[in-house]
Amino acid sequence: MLRIAALASNNGSSFRAIAAAIDEGRLDAAVVSLVVSNRSNASALDHARARGIATLHIPTKGVEDAADEMLRDALIAAGADLVILSGYLRKLGPKTLSAFQGRILNVHPGLLPGYGGPGMYGRRVHQAVLEAGEAVTGATIHLVDAEYDQGRIIAAEEVRIDPSDDAAALEQRVMQAECALFIQTVERIAAGALSLPL
Repeated sequence: MLRIAALASNNGSSFRAIAAAIDEGRLDAAVVSLVVSNRSNASALDHARARGIATLHIPTKGVEDAADEMLRDALIAAGADLVILSGYLRKLGPKTLSAFQGRILNVHPGLLPGYGGPGMYGRRVHQAVLEAGEAVTGATIHLVDAEYDQGRIIAAEEVRIDPSDDAAALEQRVMQAECALFIQTVERIAAGALSLPL
């Protein structure tokens, strides 16, 4: 059984999609064992609690080193095989990265290596893509390392941009692609088609 821990700062859309796939039996070889947020009011925590999933709030502002150690220890205690970032808007520290090297995945709302890096998340990515006049965008699953959006790409899915798209409309379509791609990637890991560490 693949034990997943999810990190989310807000809604945690891809975590929710993975949890739903588990509940529906589409991901029957995986379980979410812990959800962690740097924000105590993150709706991802409420969603996890409603499903009986253990939750933890670890504040990070001004206490990055202590938070890094707490997160590493919590992930180890939860028996996490795989850590997924679902809109987690904090850089991970060296202790967590070292303990889970090759086992931390993030989903980015664009086709990396373009439109990534510090400050490029959520609707900001979609606005930048539209302003650049791109015809295609998408979602990327990548390994997490010490730099934003720099880890090795594991999977990507293209999303065509319609001439009528604004950032909000594009965000909704890309989010659907993100969730589906993350579920597919977790399925491949759970089935042994992708071996951890990646």
